[in-house]
Amino acid sequence: MKTIKHVIISGFVVSLLLLTGSCTKETNDPAANGFSNLLNVAADGTTLLVGSNLGTCLSEDLSFTDDELETLLHMKEEEKLARDVYAFLYEKWGIPVFSNIGKAEDTHLNAVLYLLKNYGEEYTQTGEPGVFANADFQELYAQLVEKGSGSVEAAMETGALIEELDIKDLEEYLEVVENENINVVFENLLRGSRNHLMAFNRQLENLGVEYVPVYITQEEFDQIVSTPNETGNGNQSGNQQRRRQYRGGR
Repeated sequence: MKTIKHVIISGFVVSLLLLTGSCTKETNDPAANGFSNLLNVAADGTTLLVGSNLGTCLSEDLSFTDDELETLLHMKEEEKLARDVYAFLYEKWGIPVFSNIGKAEDTHLNAVLYLLKNYGEEYTQTGEPGVFANADFQELYAQLVEKGSGSVEAAMETGALIEELDIKDLEEYLEVVENENINVVFENLLRGSRNHLMAFNRQLENLGVEYVPVYITQEEFDQIVSTPNETGNGNQSGNQQRRRQYRGGR
C-alpha cells in the first residue's frame, strides 16, 4: 500500500510541476536538480515572469550571436513599449487591468535585461517612460497612446493590439533563434502575451466589443482566447507543438 501511495503522490507532483511554467537545470549533483517556476499566473491572466528563478533555469553562458543580440534589443524595446503604454493608460483611465498587466510587463522586460546583463549598461538601459532608442517604437508609442486615449473601448483594443504584436514577433523569433537561454525566456514571454491577450479580450467582451486581430490570424486569435490561461511547461518540443497548434499547423 505504501508503494502504491508513493507512486500516486509522485505522479501528482510531476504533473503539477509540468503545469507551472517550470524548467530544469541539470547538474552533476542529483540533489541540486529540480524545478523552478518561471511564471506566476493570476486568476485574471496577469502573468509575471519570476526573475529570481532565471539563474536556476538558464545556463551561465549569456553570450549571443550578432543576430541574437539584435533580437534581444528589439524585444527589450517591445516589452518596454507595452509597460510604458499600459502605465499611460492606467493614469488616463484608472482601470486595474492596465496597472496589473503593466507590472507584469516590467517583469518581462527585466527577463530580457537579464539576458543582456553581460553586455554592459549601454545594452541594459531603458531610458525614461515613453522614450525609445528605436525610432519605429517611438512612433508606435505615440500612435498607441493617442488611440488608447480616445475611449475605454479603444484603450482595451490598444492593449490587445500590443499583445498581438508581441505574439507575432516572439513566434517569428522562436522559429529562428537557436540559443537555448533565449528560447526559454521567449517561450515564457509568449505564454504571458497570450494570457494578456485573453485578459484584454474579456474586457472587450464585457464592453460589447468584438475584437478583430491585426497582427495574427483570426484562426490563431480564436484558438488563443478559447483556451484557459497558460501556466506552461519546460518541454521545448511541447512548446513548439503548441505554437504550431495556435498558428494552424504552420
